[in-house]
Amino acid sequence: MDTEQVRLVPWAEGDFWLLERTNSAEMTDHLGGPESEEKLVARHRRYVELSSGRMYRVTLADGGETVGSVGFWQREWRDSLIWETGWGILPEFQGRRLAAQAASAVVEEARAAGEHRYLHAFPSVEHTASNSVCRRAGFTLLGQAEFEYPKGHWLTSNDWRFDLTGWDGG
Repeated sequence: MDTEQVRLVPWAEGDFWLLERTNSAEMTDHLGGPESEEKLVARHRRYVELSSGRMYRVTLADGGETVGSVGFWQREWRDSLIWETGWGILPEFQGRRLAAQAASAVVEEARAAGEHRYLHAFPSVEHTASNSVCRRAGFTLLGQAEFEYPKGHWLTSNDWRFDLTGWDGG
């Protein structure tokens, strides 16, 4: 059983530093590599101004130390609108199941937001840790999909789905 708990704090103007911390080769290895300062600033603006979905800082419930980020946003997938999720836990906090706890917490946020039945995660097939997070958080593996992310960089991802209604019959 997990002994640590996480809290989700809505993304705010002052959270740009976290994007800078997660913009390392280690943290972006499965995402096409680090982004330019200009792209980080644009990402921060999108996070702050997200109109459908929400981004969060992930903090330790006991003490409030920031350990990473998680969020959900709307996207079109296979002719339907869905929620997509993604996360990143700072290297010094990895291996403590905090990402799985954050993913479970964001499932509840997406469920509360309504709008879409499904929440998907699309980690690279080679990203063992993120695929493990999906499994631990109760997502169902649907198969593989080809993604262009970032633009010009194609990767093979696993399509993990969580049915926010509690019924995963299709």
